[in-house]
Amino acid sequence: MWRNLSIFAPRVFYAYLQDTGQKHNNMATITAFIRVSTKKAKQANVRFRLRDGRAVSLVYASKITVKPDYWDAKKEGIKAKVLMTTSDRVKFEADVRDTKNLIARLYNELPDKSTATSSWLKGAIDRAQNPAKYEPKKLSFIEEFAQFIENRPISEVRKRCFRVMTRDLKRFELYKQATNDRDFILSYDAINGDVLREFDKFLIDEHTFFKKNEETGELECIPAYKTIYEAVPESRIPEERGQNTRSGIFSRLRTFFKWARDTERTKNDPFRDFEILPRVYGDPYYVYLEEINQLYNTDLSAKPTLAAQRDIFVFQSLIGCRVGDLYSLTKNSIIDGAVEYIAHKTKDGHPRTTRVVLNPITAEILERYKDTPGAGIFPLISQQKYNQAIKKVFTIAGLTRPVTILNPTTRQPEIKPLNEIASSHLARRNFIGNQVKAGVAMPIICSQSGHSPGSRAIARYYKVDDQMKQTALSIFDSIQKRD
Repeated sequence: MWRNLSIFAPRVFYAYLQDTGQKHNNMATITAFIRVSTKKAKQANVRFRLRDGRAVSLVYASKITVKPDYWDAKKEGIKAKVLMTTSDRVKFEADVRDTKNLIARLYNELPDKSTATSSWLKGAIDRAQNPAKYEPKKLSFIEEFAQFIENRPISEVRKRCFRVMTRDLKRFELYKQATNDRDFILSYDAINGDVLREFDKFLIDEHTFFKKNEETGELECIPAYKTIYEAVPESRIPEERGQNTRSGIFSRLRTFFKWARDTERTKNDPFRDFEILPRVYGDPYYVYLEEINQLYNTDLSAKPTLAAQRDIFVFQSLIGCRVGDLYSLTKNSIIDGAVEYIAHKTKDGHPRTTRVVLNPITAEILERYKDTPGAGIFPLISQQKYNQAIKKVFTIAGLTRPVTILNPTTRQPEIKPLNEIASSHLARRNFIGNQVKAGVAMPIICSQSGHSPGSRAIARYYKVDDQMKQTALSIFDSIQKRD
């Protein structure tokens, strides 16, 4: 049974208002009291009640404690006859008085008194007494980098690249702590040219932290680095990174530092003492139209699953979309004899609708798979299996023409048969390369491939060869003769 040990004698807090030079027209009162659930209770929390007319009655249970037998309900404090040190009594009375004054101030500053509740009062007092608890948490360098990614108006594809880089940075920080600097923490000021060079070496060496298990044949992390990959796991074991990959990572990090300086988070520019090597690409290669026809006409009736993936690749080669966009196409993407879609790479940045008119082969392929269940237009498999199927159908079709590629790690040219390097991204190069070779105007190609007008990136998809030059000269000669 609850026993009320207080007399609710109203105490108008005009003294507080006079001290602060404020006026309060309402009859708001603040009283202190205690409640105990049993006569044997040894301690009770001092509670406070604020009343303002009939509409407002707020209760706050403070952390101030008192022995129930010591409490004087009339005085709202310690009984005079209680033996205790003067300092303890003064402190107790000050705590009660300060809490009343705080409640009065918070209530008086509340613009709309009708919103006042006991929950509001509890939270307002906690914020006033523990301001540090409510200060925005200061983000670490890596946390701020992660937040920067999520707030950037870029495509989800690019955000995924940044997120992978966030894990690279976390592992580098742990690597430094585990190897030569236990107290190392990544921060704006800690990163300089030397640290960037160490990070570059880490990116080069990371794949060597895994060795093949002689019994299982699986790659396993070396024990010395195991805790790093337990703390920051990756969906797949890091592979050897070439210069282009590393240059891309440092370009993204430089973008972050530029943003940090622009927003006055730092004045540091570690890239003044670190050179990002330019990305180098080999001569682009693609599958010629006659080879695409050879692929499309190869008899795969005994292998219907491969035949379907072959048809999908041919379709992709004739509309030029990225594989991510291919997998997002639905039956609603076919509009008035054309394929329409917004490229995922531009969707969150500068979205543009790409429209490619169907030709007889793409229309024939769509008709073949019109009964595909669901919203999709094709019987798709995982992208990894799709790439494997592409290599198989190239082999069956005899598309083994040797092509020169640039090894991304060594940056040295290598000769590989076409069937070994064929992949879904090759389809996009097929589309652009064949259009350039046919003499299609570049603005039209950009419109159909989703590139910005005047894009420099599109140059990586084709190479001007002697046949194209000869075609151009023939057109020029014919114009001269007409004149």
